[in-house]
Amino acid sequence: MRTLVTTCCTIGFLLLMFVGCQNEVDIKTAQYAVNGQKVYVAHCQNCHGESGEGLGTLYPPLTDSNFLSANRQKLPCIIKYGTSGELEVAGKKFNNSMPASNLSNVDIAYVLTYINTKINKGKEIYPVEEVEKQLKNCQ
Repeated sequence: MRTLVTTCCTIGFLLLMFVGCQNEVDIKTAQYAVNGQKVYVAHCQNCHGESGEGLGTLYPPLTDSNFLSANRQKLPCIIKYGTSGELEVAGKKFNNSMPASNLSNVDIAYVLTYINTKINKGKEIYPVEEVEKQLKNCQ
């Protein structure tokens, strides 16, 4: 019995150390990504696929990290206001429109963080402050 208590206390102590050692940015990124997954499933997955693979030649994949990086400043505008016209993503051309969304700025930040960190295995958060800044520059 004493060994079991000692083992449980040791495991508890190690867990506390692990959680205590995580930096604030990692925790915030995890929070954004978890919330972003919920937004993605509800608003994006139907067209872009469960894993961001896209849908044939209709809807582009969200797995092209080069496209996402090159268009980082435009992404909030695309999500908020939609887009039409030709896009080249992952070496393929897409010419279908994406409707505007009613997502809040924080939901856009969440979903962009989810796409970056979970779908594309990146490490960068897409902070709500950046979304707000980019939405002011939409054309």
